[in-house]
Amino acid sequence: MGGFCGVVSKEDCVSDLFFGTDYHSHLGTHRGGLAVLKPDGTFRRSIHNIQNAPFRSKFEHDLGSFSGPVGIGVISDTDPQPLVMCSKLGTFAIVTVGLITNIDELMKELFEKNDMQLQFSTTSGMVGPTEVVSALIATQDSIVAGLQYVHEKIKGSCSVLVVDEKGRFYASRDRWGRTPIILGRKDGAMIALQESCALPNLGYEYVRDMGPGEIAELTPEADMTLVKPGDKMAICSFLWVYYGYPASSYEGRNVEMTRYRCGSALAKRTPTIADAACGIPDSGTSHALGYAHEAGIKFARPFVKYTPTWARSFMPQEQNQREHVASMKLIPIPGLIRNRRLVFCDDSIVRGTQLGKQAAKLYSLGCLETHMRIACPPLVYPCQFINFSRSKSVYDLITRRYIRGHEGDGPEVDLGKYSNPDSPAYRDMVEFIREKLNLTTLAFQRIDDLIKAIGLPAERLCTYCWTGKDYAVTGDCHHCPHCPCQEMLDFDDPQ
Repeated sequence: MGGFCGVVSKEDCVSDLFFGTDYHSHLGTHRGGLAVLKPDGTFRRSIHNIQNAPFRSKFEHDLGSFSGPVGIGVISDTDPQPLVMCSKLGTFAIVTVGLITNIDELMKELFEKNDMQLQFSTTSGMVGPTEVVSALIATQDSIVAGLQYVHEKIKGSCSVLVVDEKGRFYASRDRWGRTPIILGRKDGAMIALQESCALPNLGYEYVRDMGPGEIAELTPEADMTLVKPGDKMAICSFLWVYYGYPASSYEGRNVEMTRYRCGSALAKRTPTIADAACGIPDSGTSHALGYAHEAGIKFARPFVKYTPTWARSFMPQEQNQREHVASMKLIPIPGLIRNRRLVFCDDSIVRGTQLGKQAAKLYSLGCLETHMRIACPPLVYPCQFINFSRSKSVYDLITRRYIRGHEGDGPEVDLGKYSNPDSPAYRDMVEFIREKLNLTTLAFQRIDDLIKAIGLPAERLCTYCWTGKDYAVTGDCHHCPHCPCQEMLDFDDPQ
């Protein structure tokens, strides 16, 4: 997925930029980069591969060579970033986060119209999404008009930070607000980033969330909206289920507390007799705390995660690498497993490979029963908007493999019934997954319960990967015809 950070300051911005970018490291492990405008009006840029070493260790030796009042940083899972581009608009540094699904179409259009009005600085051997965004910007008469043009042209999502050679700093949230941009302020500086958890330790106060499609200019004293936000928003619900950092909040909804509410909803909706509630680290731990509190049972940690060197298991490019990371990083504690009935909470089931191996390990260590509760509905549709999955095929999803085996893969197959928790087709699919993974019981979160746990109106959330529909495009509130979408689930802090 990736994440970015930008700082503009009356003083030197480098320390805040470095640590602010580092707070996004959980969003990717491909490349990291920084670009700072030097006092002489040129940019100092550095990009490192961070697949085998963390962002801090790769960049801490570069910091002495960075100096300037404004800069941008990125954790990128796509192309090398930031880019420093020369165009008719002058020189500018740029970072992007998102997923452009019509990139080939845009490339063809740009070349046919001879609108490639900049020289690419990449050495990767291919044109990446950030270069295409830069080219689109450069076709217009100003950077702001270019950012508006990007919103109009791309399919998918794209949030952007830009610094021009005169020190003007622009933040542009994607058209539907699928990824967040949060603004913070302290004396003499402003910051724009995706993870609000970075603000307090850097001394910034939260100012606001930018709106969908909004373009703003930041100075050390203030933020100015240059293009007003649109009316519709479809922020990714998976941020609260899995991607977001527990201490972060988006649109005023904290990640950790949302996960408590998710676990609480699972305990209410699908109770079971168990000796303890447990989480698959990391995000499953928060869901399990909510489950245990609601169910009135003990919370235990029969799996602990070894964090110093292992990346998140969705990051490596190859499936066998992902499976190896997943199996190596979780370490069991046999004394908390043997002769116990355990209910486990996890964020999601994608392929099912990891969860099946974890269940087998539990039984080998003497677990009597393994009850699995998943904090989101079954994933039936691959994400088209924020690049959160490494899946190369729709049939990487265990749900779609079941549907293909049961009904085929033709266009006549009604996928909607597999998203309806009250349908026989849904129940049969869940039972297949339960048997496939050798679980005692299996239950998924209902979409209406998830929406209530987040606490935003359904029409402001993207739930495409579960429902196959996108409100921002269709205009239909498709999520849960019988639920009060604006309500939040009640949950008392277990502390």
